[in-house]
Amino acid sequence: MSKPPNWTTPAQLRQQVKRFWDNGKILESLVTAEIEREVSGESGSGPLFPLRLPIRGPTSAQLGLRFDDARRWAASLRAMPRVRIEEREVRHQLFGANSLPRAVWLDDIEDAVALLGKADDFARFMEIYDAMSFRQPKLLVWLYRRPLVALGKAGNWDGLLDVVNWLLAHPRPDIYIRQMDIPGVHSKFVEKHRAVFIELLDYLLPASAIDFQATGVRRFERRYGFRTKPERIRFRVLDPALALFRGRPEADIELDADTFAALETGVSRVFALENEINFLAFPDVTGGMAIFGAGYGFESLAKARWLSSCKFYYWGDIDTHGFAILDQLRAHFSHAESLLMDRETLLASRTLWGREDKPVERELPRLNAAERALYDDLRGNRIGQQVRLEQERIGFERVKEVLERLHR
Repeated sequence: MSKPPNWTTPAQLRQQVKRFWDNGKILESLVTAEIEREVSGESGSGPLFPLRLPIRGPTSAQLGLRFDDARRWAASLRAMPRVRIEEREVRHQLFGANSLPRAVWLDDIEDAVALLGKADDFARFMEIYDAMSFRQPKLLVWLYRRPLVALGKAGNWDGLLDVVNWLLAHPRPDIYIRQMDIPGVHSKFVEKHRAVFIELLDYLLPASAIDFQATGVRRFERRYGFRTKPERIRFRVLDPALALFRGRPEADIELDADTFAALETGVSRVFALENEINFLAFPDVTGGMAIFGAGYGFESLAKARWLSSCKFYYWGDIDTHGFAILDQLRAHFSHAESLLMDRETLLASRTLWGREDKPVERELPRLNAAERALYDDLRGNRIGQQVRLEQERIGFERVKEVLERLHR
């Protein structure tokens, strides 16, 4: 059997049109004259429809060899709904002049939507378009640029526009999100849609109403002037002589970051720990304090400037993430030292090794030479495959031994 001809099929034509849907071009074509003027300088902002789709069809030679195949091929294209066929004349010495499809045209967006079976999505998008046109027409330019993002939020646009318009009327409100008085909108709705709110509000609000230093969804409140829950710091004073509560030298204390920053404790040594039991069991240290659970976030500690005059130790897991956290800590406290995160400790605990999921691979510029060498061996799997030693696996006799060295 001869090889099937490489002629464009109806399925391939639908796939061509689908690419225009998937990249947003079909929905962009709903642009109004007003939007078109505003985005006229952007690449590809011209009208999409009528849309011409070129096709591959039989040559004159193929027509002579596969005349019946060519007739069936042409009929399959002509049977496609909502398309206009551009014909060409092909002459053959045996079959004479024949008209064959040369291109397929979609004259308007409705034809493309019908061809793809996207009527429901198109109707939802039109509802979004109409709502924006009526309630916040300035967002139509955003809609032009982000049609598929908008469609992905179908069913939520009444609430989205309620919040956007409220913030336009109350920029940097200095309240908690929960306090916004918008019927039917609750704080969880705002939290769920923070990413798209950032796009909408950055487009609409004046620069004076945006803190551009606060980036990412986690800093949404700060970016737009909402109050945030106070950051909390949990700590223990390790020197009974410096206890904050009389008769409670072992007290497990949690304060908001501002209150912690204002403490006057006499502490001279600080130990940041990632494991809760290690934090609770950490032995007494003259002039010492243990801080629990900083992880990758040290902004709250950075407010306490008195920490810069203390000896600062970080004890984390011996794995790539542990060193990445240490590197980040030094962005705030450059004098911080690692504790029990050395090669000797790792190799002495070989039977306790675990496996690290998703190791860090980037460069960590704030590590010292010994730390960097161990980090490079870990990320390069030169000691073992994705080696990890969790801090809670290290015996407390070794912890006490290391602490005694620090006293010398």
